Amino acid sequence: MRVVLGEDLALLRDGLIRLLAAHDFEVVEAVDSGPALLEALVRHKPDVAVVDVRMPPTFTDEGLKAAIEARKQVPGLPILVLSQYVEQLYARELLSDRAGGVGYLLKDRVSEVGQFVDAVRRVAAGGTAMDPDVISQLLARRERDEPLGSLTPREREVLSLMAEGRSNAAIAARMFVTEKAVSKHTNNIFSKLMLPPSEDDNRRVLAVLAYLNDMNG
Repeated sequence: MRVVLGEDLALLRDGLIRLLAAHDFEVVEAVDSGPALLEALVRHKPDVAVVDVRMPPTFTDEGLKAAIEARKQVPGLPILVLSQYVEQLYARELLSDRAGGVGYLLKDRVSEVGQFVDAVRRVAAGGTAMDPDVISQLLARRERDEPLGSLTPREREVLSLMAEGRSNAAIAARMFVTEKAVSKHTNNIFSKLMLPPSEDDNRRVLAVLAYLNDMNG
């Protein structure tokens, strides 16, 4: 699986290269600035991009801007964004085109190697990997408003786990309930959020995240 890496901190960049290589990823190019990242993404069209939000020359949102522009030129390009902080604007912007695999993780999650590698693979496959802290903020921001406010606490917990990219089986295991119970909760969630149920987990999660994005726009 081919990866383009955008990270300006040399130690972290080298560490990510080694980590990814150890799990059978091929880092075809690793760059340290926004302009170089855009050029590399368009040229290589990798299976997935792992991108730092803040990169030179401005150290604001150069990495994210390069990733979004690359997705315009290479539609559906899977992007996993790494950020030091929870910044809801970046999560919304990343989800705005509703196309291709997307992820947003805090850099602290990289130390949880198994989960990080799983997130990279999930995004490369067209799925979603959103940091639980980001999901928590997206859910909490409009918790008193309809239709999110109509969800029960149990349904909100299921929605949060869905948004992390977990399957019904994984949600059931986490919540210590049956898959049938999770299926019932998800059907209720889609009904209350006016989103059609789907057998495609990736499409389902993307639809929920896009809806949450619109609610927080």
